[in-house]
Amino acid sequence: MRKAQKAVNIRNRVAVLMSPPAVMLFCFFILPMMVMAGFSFRQGSFGAARQVLTLEHYREFMRNTAFQNLLLRSVRMALETSVACVLLAYPVAYYLSFHAGARRNILLTAILVPAWTSFLLRVLAWKMILSSDGFLSSLLVTLGVLAEPQPILLYSRAAVVVALVYSWLPFVALPVMAALDRMERSLLEAAADLGCPPWQAFLRVTLPLSLPGVAAGFLFVFIPTLGEWVTPALVGGVDGIMYGNIIQSQFVQALNWPMGSLMSLVMLVMMLAILAVLGRFAHHLPVEGVFE
Repeated sequence: MRKAQKAVNIRNRVAVLMSPPAVMLFCFFILPMMVMAGFSFRQGSFGAARQVLTLEHYREFMRNTAFQNLLLRSVRMALETSVACVLLAYPVAYYLSFHAGARRNILLTAILVPAWTSFLLRVLAWKMILSSDGFLSSLLVTLGVLAEPQPILLYSRAAVVVALVYSWLPFVALPVMAALDRMERSLLEAAADLGCPPWQAFLRVTLPLSLPGVAAGFLFVFIPTLGEWVTPALVGGVDGIMYGNIIQSQFVQALNWPMGSLMSLVMLVMMLAILAVLGRFAHHLPVEGVFE
């Protein structure tokens, strides 16, 4: 009887603790998604057209291959950004976890300080660096590489990837470092006692045990950058436009809320499909719980 009463009390506590986040999730995520899904079937954004249901926007999206190609291009750019962030952040996290010592807090603060400033200001700073009057162009002119000042990578796909990698790099280094900190150092000592060289111990012990942090960092970058539109608008130009820019233009400039809602839902479905594929792949990794 006491065990049953204890189980009921635990369930009640869990329900009380989970109710506020569940309500917030429903109000600020699920409910807006439902409203947006309903809007995708409307004929227009305002007036009488808003009350008419139609599938014309779905037909238009299927006919317009430019939207689909841009979505695939944005997925590739998000994957490139995520992979680049992981490759650059892993050595930083490894050094902070294993070799930084007393300098760890100072170096960690130096990594986080740029993230304390506005995201918009950091992107604008890259726009100034890559412009014809920026630091990079002036340096190349001084070194004699360029005969006259000119933009470097500005208004291109590469500029978007560079700015995104810079902006999201700390969000990858932190979860990787946390995963490395949780690793038992005695495992490396055991590997050394068994005659395992350092590089082999890294590949067979350190890297597999850090995969949960790598996966978390990868998702921290991939999910927001897939729908990014601020960075492409500032440094991408025509060549660096992403899917999020078209969605933003449908809502703000074209005032075509049904098409914007539909394109947002398509991006959400695409993201969920990619995450499902990554989650299925994670079950074959030598580490359990990477995506759990």
